[in-house]
Amino acid sequence: MKQPKKYVEIDIDRIIDLCEQDDNLGICRSCGEEAYGVEPDARRYKCESCGARSVYGAEELLVMVAG
Repeated sequence: MKQPKKYVEIDIDRIIDLCEQDDNLGICRSCGEEAYGVEPDARRYKCESCGARSVYGAEELLVMVAG
Protein backbone atom coordinates (compact mmCIF):
# COMPACT_ATOMS: atom_id res chain seq x y z
CA MET A 1 0.00 0.00 0.00
CA LYS A 2 1.36 3.43 -0.96
CA GLN A 3 1.98 5.76 1.97
CA PRO A 4 0.43 9.25 1.81
CA LYS A 5 2.91 12.11 1.34
CA LYS A 6 3.81 14.04 4.45
CA TYR A 7 4.11 17.80 4.16
CA VAL A 8 5.40 20.37 6.62
CA GLU A 9 2.87 22.80 7.99
CA ILE A 10 3.22 26.23 6.41
CA ASP A 11 1.82 29.23 8.24
CA ILE A 12 -0.66 31.26 6.19
CA ASP A 13 0.95 34.52 7.37
CA ARG A 14 4.23 33.35 5.84
CA ILE A 15 2.48 32.65 2.53
CA ILE A 16 0.81 36.09 2.55
CA ASP A 17 4.16 37.75 3.26
CA LEU A 18 5.69 36.00 0.24
CA CYS A 19 2.76 37.07 -1.94
CA GLU A 20 3.15 40.68 -0.84
CA GLN A 21 6.89 40.65 -1.60
CA ASP A 22 6.08 39.91 -5.25
CA ASP A 23 9.58 38.44 -5.83
CA ASN A 24 8.60 35.13 -7.51
CA LEU A 25 9.05 33.13 -4.33
CA GLY A 26 7.66 29.75 -3.48
CA ILE A 27 7.83 27.20 -0.69
CA CYS A 28 8.64 23.50 -0.70
CA ARG A 29 5.85 21.62 0.99
CA SER A 30 8.21 18.75 1.82
CA CYS A 31 10.97 20.61 3.67
CA GLY A 32 9.56 24.15 4.13
CA GLU A 33 12.46 25.93 2.40
CA GLU A 34 11.81 29.00 0.29
CA ALA A 35 12.53 28.75 -3.42
CA TYR A 36 13.45 31.61 -5.73
CA GLY A 37 12.47 32.16 -9.36
CA VAL A 38 9.13 30.42 -8.92
CA GLU A 39 6.11 31.50 -10.93
CA PRO A 40 3.07 32.48 -8.81
CA ASP A 41 1.01 29.54 -10.10
CA ALA A 42 3.86 27.00 -9.96
CA ARG A 43 3.12 23.42 -8.92
CA ARG A 44 5.48 20.58 -8.21
CA TYR A 45 8.73 22.32 -9.09
CA LYS A 46 11.85 20.51 -7.94
CA CYS A 47 13.26 21.75 -4.62
CA GLU A 48 16.94 22.66 -4.67
CA SER A 49 17.22 21.83 -0.95
CA CYS A 50 15.61 18.39 -0.65
CA GLY A 51 15.07 17.32 -4.27
CA ALA A 52 11.34 16.69 -3.87
CA ARG A 53 8.92 17.93 -6.52
CA SER A 54 6.99 19.88 -3.91
CA VAL A 55 7.71 23.54 -4.60
CA TYR A 56 4.60 25.66 -5.12
CA GLY A 57 4.31 29.34 -5.94
CA ALA A 58 3.20 31.56 -3.06
CA GLU A 59 -0.06 32.54 -4.76
CA GLU A 60 -0.83 28.91 -5.61
CA LEU A 61 -0.26 27.94 -1.97
CA LEU A 62 -2.58 30.72 -0.88
CA VAL A 63 -5.33 29.36 -3.13
CA MET A 64 -4.73 25.84 -1.82
CA VAL A 65 -4.89 26.92 1.83
CA ALA A 66 -7.92 29.17 1.34
CA GLY A 67 -9.87 26.50 -0.55
